[in-house]
Amino acid sequence: MATLARWCFRHRLLVLLMWLLALGGISVAGQGAGAAYANVFSVPGTESEKAQDLVKSAFPESAGDMDTVVWQVAGGTVRDTAVRERLSASLGKIGRLATVGTVTSPYSAAGATQISRDGRTAYARITYHKTAQELSVDEAERIVDTAATARTDGVRVEVSGPVAEKTEEGQAGNIAEFVGLAAAAAVLYLAFGSLLAMALPLISALFSVGTGVMAIKLLSHGADVPELAATLSTLIGLGVGIDYALFIITRHRQGLKAGLDPEEAAVRALDTSGRAVLFAGGTVCIALLGLLALRLEFLTGVAIATTSMVVLTMAASVTFMPALIGLFGRRVLSRRERRRLAAAGSGEEEPRGLAVRWAAFVQRRPGRLLTAAAVVLATLTIPFFSLRLGISDQGNRPESNTTRQAYDMLAEGFGPGFNGPLQLVAAVGGGGDTVALRQLADTVRNDPDVASVVSLPSRPGATTAVVQVIPRTAPQDEATSDLISRLRDTTIPAAEHRTTMNVYVGGQTATFDDFATVMLGKLPWFVLIVVALGFLLLLVAFRSLMIPLTAAVMNLLAAAASFGVLVALFQWGWLSEPLGVGGAGPVEAFLPTVMLAVLFGLSMDYQVFLVSRMHEEWVNSRDNRKAVTVGLTHTSRVINAAALIMIFVFSAFVFREERIISEFGVGLAAAVALDAFIIRTVLVPAVMRVLGTANWWLPGWLDKRLPHLAVEPADPPPPPPPPAEPTKATDVRAN
Repeated sequence: MATLARWCFRHRLLVLLMWLLALGGISVAGQGAGAAYANVFSVPGTESEKAQDLVKSAFPESAGDMDTVVWQVAGGTVRDTAVRERLSASLGKIGRLATVGTVTSPYSAAGATQISRDGRTAYARITYHKTAQELSVDEAERIVDTAATARTDGVRVEVSGPVAEKTEEGQAGNIAEFVGLAAAAAVLYLAFGSLLAMALPLISALFSVGTGVMAIKLLSHGADVPELAATLSTLIGLGVGIDYALFIITRHRQGLKAGLDPEEAAVRALDTSGRAVLFAGGTVCIALLGLLALRLEFLTGVAIATTSMVVLTMAASVTFMPALIGLFGRRVLSRRERRRLAAAGSGEEEPRGLAVRWAAFVQRRPGRLLTAAAVVLATLTIPFFSLRLGISDQGNRPESNTTRQAYDMLAEGFGPGFNGPLQLVAAVGGGGDTVALRQLADTVRNDPDVASVVSLPSRPGATTAVVQVIPRTAPQDEATSDLISRLRDTTIPAAEHRTTMNVYVGGQTATFDDFATVMLGKLPWFVLIVVALGFLLLLVAFRSLMIPLTAAVMNLLAAAASFGVLVALFQWGWLSEPLGVGGAGPVEAFLPTVMLAVLFGLSMDYQVFLVSRMHEEWVNSRDNRKAVTVGLTHTSRVINAAALIMIFVFSAFVFREERIISEFGVGLAAAVALDAFIIRTVLVPAVMRVLGTANWWLPGWLDKRLPHLAVEPADPPPPPPPPAEPTKATDVRAN
């Protein structure tokens, strides 16, 4: 690490030029290629996947995704001649587009039921030859724009569905990034008191994140990368990128104040904090790549994108930062600090102020603080036991989006369940099966949670039949999930035993429900993997059993508490309405696993930074009380500053007004706040004070078998002063 730091420092202009060329080249390539994001929620082997495969094989012309063109009149009815002619012309243009398979108009015999009872709302079904992920944004915009030509002052026309959603990618703008960066800049300025020192971590993070965003856009052409992954990667990249640069420049400034020249200070910063950055970033990458073990295409894309972003932030921290430091020399210190250094000379800064007083308070009241922290975490964890995973529907999208407006129009005209129809798909082999399927449809129609049941037309002699079921409740409602379970577990098996046919419950709502069910089943295994990995890494780093054990328990408490905050704010709806992301609804099915992977790395970051300083003092003094005090006083300020930056950056993403991103932003911000201000500032030092020397115990046989890993080696001792010139008197005596 020292060699790399010295090379980057001495060849700073070349390093900066290489980063500029990388950012420019990847940006040009990314803009030219465009994005090809794909949201793949299907889970192989599930019932919804089997239903989809049957429909694809029986109706290849309808194997693609489906959108809905919805229109609503302010006066009269949709059957009025002027409205009918205008919409029929628009639908005719849509039907002639190359990407469209069929258009079922409400003015045709096949679509006679597609007009609401009051006659004010109607819809047309558009079936594509391809899935939404196979269609480009330009093709999607052509559909929406063609439908929009039918709008008048008295006729609203909107489009709902997965293809229409592609036209809304990136509409939220960059306000979240700007707000987060502004807040981070304020924290950095308060921490350093220097505009230049404030700017360097921001510049480093912007270069790495900008390069990463464009790289992910290119990756989307070779893998199924969901659109969410790009935004989530930006959120994570800004947070960790600024924090990693903060750790390095903090150590560099300490070296300058200790009297080192800029090059040696940079080398020492990279050889200490730089190692910790690589260790922490590496654990984030390992945890994110652990998502690959779940074998779900959606999470595979998220893992690839976010890992790529973290790797770039690590690379920028250990190459771009020393080059920037070399460019500005001692000017990373404020003018006041440079004047003080010139007047008073060099010397290590001793901790003072609130950090020292807090460390002393922890030493005096460890038991009370431990109890208070545990009560806070336990209270916040209570909502976690009500956690319900699912996928939020289009009713939670921003109100300005065409998909949200179409959703509301359909819910008003046909009922909330109309936005999430279920499909009963059966392979029928004869008249007996057809009769049994008709009887099943009649049974389902009598279910109190079913609004309507319609048998969709099929070809003569077709061996696959489809029955559409419209629930009374919205797609994301718990009652809809209960209906799916009841159909599969009770209603359908009762009909199947009288015949040879197999009936599967499919449709997008069922697919999302299956995805959530699979994710919930895999979550405990992923938690076990993450906790075990963290235990092993800390065991090797600090050669102690109690430190990794207590860290594992605390990480689980912090995760459960942060999930509890999410449940209260979004599932119970305490904050979702004010944020403009819809009402109460389930927590996104994939959010817990992705959040756990990120939180694991971030918590390891703070744990390593805090405990490594304690471990260094323990090795020198063998005094546990002193080790805890020194570790807390020397690291609390930078940990708190890093945590505040992440909290502000993550929280700023609520300005995107997208439910999924808001959940991630609020969840990660809450988790970082709990980790930094409850776990690392209160719980860890209090527990370590209570445990005493047991913190550092490790069986001898295990110590011999563990590899040695220097996460953040201690600073080397300062060089001895040069020998004084001998005086004349000394020379006489020597002679």
